[in-house]
Amino acid sequence: MEKVKAKKQYGQNFLKDTTILDKIIQSMPTKNNYIVEIGPGLGDLTKNLVKYKDMTAYEVDTDLISILESKFAIEIEEGRLKLIHTDVLEAWDKQKTLHDGRYDLIANLPYYIATNIILRAFEDSACEHIIVMVQKEVAEKFTARVKDKEYSSLGIITELISVDSKILFDVPPESFDPPPKIMSSILYIKKDMDKVLDKDFNKFLKACFVQPRKKLSKNLTSVVSKEAISEIYKELNINDNIRPHEVSSSLYSQMHTRVKDGRNK
Repeated sequence: MEKVKAKKQYGQNFLKDTTILDKIIQSMPTKNNYIVEIGPGLGDLTKNLVKYKDMTAYEVDTDLISILESKFAIEIEEGRLKLIHTDVLEAWDKQKTLHDGRYDLIANLPYYIATNIILRAFEDSACEHIIVMVQKEVAEKFTARVKDKEYSSLGIITELISVDSKILFDVPPESFDPPPKIMSSILYIKKDMDKVLDKDFNKFLKACFVQPRKKLSKNLTSVVSKEAISEIYKELNINDNIRPHEVSSSLYSQMHTRVKDGRNK
């Protein structure tokens, strides 16, 4: 491994376990989609990915860019690898998508921005599959279902925008250099390409879970009047004592529709 010190500011933990790298490759969808990688680090996963498909890698760290340019000089020259030196969130802000055609996001994500990156991938109409390494508890939130302990707005959004979501396998700290203090997981999400993420719905859900152990009706008062809440509850046959984690994704969707209809009257 190159003598590169991981930088805390970028949440760097370099994956060194070849067995895990092989398992990620085996998890790749069989569809002939392009690949986008975020945070290639020292290029260990990149080296495996580029063998199979053309790809783009986004890296923010200047020191790592020079290493990657040297390591993948042939792949870059042949056009099989496009290396972009930028903050991927800024790239999304500018162009709305990370690739012009249908692509799969496969990456070992920095923990501190992993949730934000996945949500941006949900918004990106060109991204179909998401196979990313994240903190285990984050993966559990994205795959949680109603009444699960980890159930939150993330699980609801995932269920509504995907046709499949699951944790493929866990990755122990010793698989990295330096080893993180927590367990990681490989999260898999296949998006429903006919669905679009509603940002207003996302804000609505955040309000619903602002105090997850309180009654849902109390949280809802920040976005709608008590009278409207009572009317919606009656119409949808919702018990007033219900908590946020006890409401299904489809019911949240129905509630949001009625809240929007009320605003537009």
